[in-house]
Amino acid sequence: MRNPLGHELAALRRMSVGTLQAKYFEVFGESTTGRNKAWLQKRIAWRMQANAFGGLSDRAIQRASELANESDLRVTAPREPSRMPPPPPVNRELPPKDERLPPVGDCLVRDYKGRECVVTIMPDGFDFEGEHYKTLSAVAKAITGQHWNGFRFFKVHKQESA
Repeated sequence: MRNPLGHELAALRRMSVGTLQAKYFEVFGESTTGRNKAWLQKRIAWRMQANAFGGLSDRAIQRASELANESDLRVTAPREPSRMPPPPPVNRELPPKDERLPPVGDCLVRDYKGRECVVTIMPDGFDFEGEHYKTLSAVAKAITGQHWNGFRFFKVHKQESA
């Protein structure tokens, strides 16, 4: 005997997450905020099969009730997604400037394998050959292909105060 749901269950694998969420609403009668594709596919497939062939047997439901620990059950309903507080604002302040670096706008120059490498100090990082980098180490890695401590690579040392 062929499974009458075979084509519908196979179609779940080809659906996008948004389509799966709509199908979830169609099958369960409530929306979901879940975006895990595999989880949505499994839940929808289970519900479709339960609707077509019947859910758990009375004996299985009774046994599950015996095993359930009521203290682990949720006592309050989950909050509505729209009622959740907004996320805290992101702190966009720049990190403190390292004392070893020259002022913004100055350049660091390093000769590496016959190639002159010029790095411009920017307010939010470093500019090397038109590319923006957050750290000197990232610039050094772009130049050499290996991880380097950026301050060592560019021979930048702490400024001595007179």
